Amino acid sequence: MPVRFRNDFCRPFPRVNELLVRRTAEHLLLLTERPDTELSILLVDDRQIAELNKYWRRKSGPTNVLSFSLTEGDDTSMAMNLLGDIVISVDTAAREAKYEGISFHARLEALLVHGFLHLLGYDHEKSELEAMRMHNKEKELLQQLTSQRRKKMMKLAVNVDHVATLREARGISEPDPVLAAGICELAGAEGIVVHLREDRRHIQDRDVLLLRQTVKTKLNLEMGAAEEIIKFALDLLPDMVTLVPEKRKELTTEGGLNVAGQKKKLKSVIGRMNDANIPVSLFVDPDPRQIEAAINVEATFVEIHTGRYADATSEEERDQEFELIAAAAAEAYEAGLRVNAGHGLNYVNTTRIAGLETIEELSIGHAIMARAIFVGLDQAVREMLGLML
Repeated sequence: MPVRFRNDFCRPFPRVNELLVRRTAEHLLLLTERPDTELSILLVDDRQIAELNKYWRRKSGPTNVLSFSLTEGDDTSMAMNLLGDIVISVDTAAREAKYEGISFHARLEALLVHGFLHLLGYDHEKSELEAMRMHNKEKELLQQLTSQRRKKMMKLAVNVDHVATLREARGISEPDPVLAAGICELAGAEGIVVHLREDRRHIQDRDVLLLRQTVKTKLNLEMGAAEEIIKFALDLLPDMVTLVPEKRKELTTEGGLNVAGQKKKLKSVIGRMNDANIPVSLFVDPDPRQIEAAINVEATFVEIHTGRYADATSEEERDQEFELIAAAAAEAYEAGLRVNAGHGLNYVNTTRIAGLETIEELSIGHAIMARAIFVGLDQAVREMLGLML
């Protein structure tokens, strides 16, 4: 499809998912029945768009988007199916996304739709009636784009490891993570997650065997790529496994799996799991190199590590980490991977991640169990689900 794209924005943040922008433009051409029409997109910074704004519109300062139609009164361009150019300021898009409380790529998409409609002849500056017509068409196209990406509401998978941690602290039989899993499912969770560590510090083999028999939704077994645990998983046949890094001295998983550094080993493990019809997810940092490696080793899912976003100590740092997650999730999604996310998410920071349409499931454990101490496990799960709507 004839979409010409150029990114002249040179700074590292926010990182632009170029494939996502291109795909969005292609979808717009399809939705408006112009599959053979050529469209050009240019991403720039505020300085560059301010120069264009001054030269072409005689207006000072940057703007968010400019459109240059090639079809107005030009029969030659129309005959050649040349629609025009859209120029978007990445700087302004990032500021507006922060102000509106949405992801950078969501704002970029909205500006792309806005500029696209200008090329089709819509002009909100002509009159209030025309402004309303353009607004309604923007809303319609954005809804159609969203429906192509998400057919279902985001799911919640609850990690019950911390129930077992509390049990093991006393060396007795309660609280029971299997019972906790049942309560979570009844409250609306659509998956149960457990991490069977080599040192068996919390979840035990018996817990996982019982969960395999009792979980009604989906059992996700987190595990390191140790041979003992691999054989256990192949005997158990969980609904999916998530491969994670594992260090003996860590309190909890500290970061994403270095897929790029161990592709041969991980591809072998994934092959063995696939032979047993067990889908494999890789727990990775929001790093394009790791996403590319996950594609190369033929994983089914990636789970984006949200720990640095959750632990950010400043608004600027949190915004940067969020944009890395959004870009990585979009890149994985557009490459055909299914995308989950988790680690450190709580009742304050989850909503923003839940707004990313490329992610289908969040894995949350500690925050729900901590909340359950005060309101009960059923209520804690329902409150988290309410934040994800």
